[in-house]
Amino acid sequence: MTVMKTIAAAAAASFALAAHAAPLESLPTTGTLVVVPAFGEVKHANDQAVATLAIEEQDKDKAAAASRVNLKMKQGLDIVKKEDPSASLKTQGYYTYPVYPEDRPTPNGQSSKPRVPTAWRVGQYLEVTTTNLEKLPKTVAAAQKILTLNGLQFGLTPETTRQLDDQRIAATYKNLNERINSIAGAMGRKVSDAVLDTIDFEGSGNYAQERMGGAPAPMMMRSAKMMDSAEVAEPSFEPGETTLQMNVVGKVRFK
Repeated sequence: MTVMKTIAAAAAASFALAAHAAPLESLPTTGTLVVVPAFGEVKHANDQAVATLAIEEQDKDKAAAASRVNLKMKQGLDIVKKEDPSASLKTQGYYTYPVYPEDRPTPNGQSSKPRVPTAWRVGQYLEVTTTNLEKLPKTVAAAQKILTLNGLQFGLTPETTRQLDDQRIAATYKNLNERINSIAGAMGRKVSDAVLDTIDFEGSGNYAQERMGGAPAPMMMRSAKMMDSAEVAEPSFEPGETTLQMNVVGKVRFK
């Protein structure tokens, strides 16, 4: 019985070795259509900034609050124009909101009096677009004597983006060729046997994050003790860089 088991085990091992030794048959690839996705990107130092400055006032008198906002926004505009004459300015997001007292619960759970505003919040935003990044900290610090910095974004100017298009397309097409070469090798075919049937660059390929539409959310009320005319130390900014990406899909047919 032991001899029979030994013979059976030896036979099984021989079959296994024979199976491993047998070469794998390749699938026929004549006329095969291969869809190849590829990707390319270029990086460039940011050369544009968009700063959002804001002013908000609160007063029992709605007209008084609006008047202070209008005056301080004009003062802020004058400061920014003086510090950075080349900047593009746009006022936006003017708002007026009533401020109501906190509701106090009543025994029956219902309010006996209609809600009446105790004050008014009035504010406005200023969008500053500039390419003078070297002077940006000084410009912002000067504006912060009157306004507050509500947001800051760095990016590329439209001119720089257009200039980088050639590099983006070249990088993406190079990656497509590299992947086609790799696929042809894996299929046991020569690249000369392939014909590029279709290239889809998916439009511009520049999928930058969209800015939030509409006016920014109202900021928190400024302290009444804040001195608008106080000197403000210059903030520190690092523009960084932007990566522009492009996707492409190629269809390759093997002869």
